[in-house]
Amino acid sequence: MNGDTTVQLLWFAGAFTLVLSSLLARRLPMSDWLKMALAWIAIFALVFLVIRTWQLVA
Repeated sequence: MNGDTTVQLLWFAGAFTLVLSSLLARRLPMSDWLKMALAWIAIFALVFLVIRTWQLVA
């Protein structure tokens, strides 16, 4: 792994941790928590794919 990939992986892990902790702090029912967690995963995956595609094109 080169330095850029490591930084990107750390950023993603930190962002995911922030989202996960905010969901846990709300003390919602598990079904609502799961729906929101999946929505956040989809959002981060979409942003990651857009950035990755932009890097490959540029």
